[in-house]
Amino acid sequence: MIFCGIDEAGRGPLCGPLVVAGVILNNKIDGLNDSKKLSAKNRDILYDKIVLNSNYFISFSSNYEIDKYGLSCCMSKSIKEIIKNIKADLYLIDGNTTFKVPNISNEIKADQKYHEVMCSSILAKVSRDRHMISQHKLYPNYGFDKNKGYGTKTHYEAIKKYGLTPIHRKSFKIVI
Repeated sequence: MIFCGIDEAGRGPLCGPLVVAGVILNNKIDGLNDSKKLSAKNRDILYDKIVLNSNYFISFSSNYEIDKYGLSCCMSKSIKEIIKNIKADLYLIDGNTTFKVPNISNEIKADQKYHEVMCSSILAKVSRDRHMISQHKLYPNYGFDKNKGYGTKTHYEAIKKYGLTPIHRKSFKIVI
């Protein structure tokens, strides 16, 4: 049976994309865990190993798409893209919903139980982090290289001082 794990990164930040990854592992990889439990250095090392040892697809939804359609629709779109690009017998997404996509399963804390979901968690997180580091070069006052777009004190202070950037999610209520 071919098994594809799915996870996301970036549902909660104030800016930047939502990133969803799907992974079918072709070879065993040591050192896997939920991306949130790994150091940035270990995630980067594992990212390269996952890319070399899997079939994968990574979907990005921009802040504009999130503002226009909402997070749930963007999640649904990304899951459908993964299913279209990765053929599997079983698709399992981490969390408590399938976002109304048929023929997939969901499980809370799947990113702590299944290597394929751990891998998708890592690919999504590293892809999003790398994107936000590139955005830091365009908007250095916001600290995206450190906060990755999440609502830290530094980020809120930058918004107060400089306003919103084009990559901020305008549909998110930002209270300063």
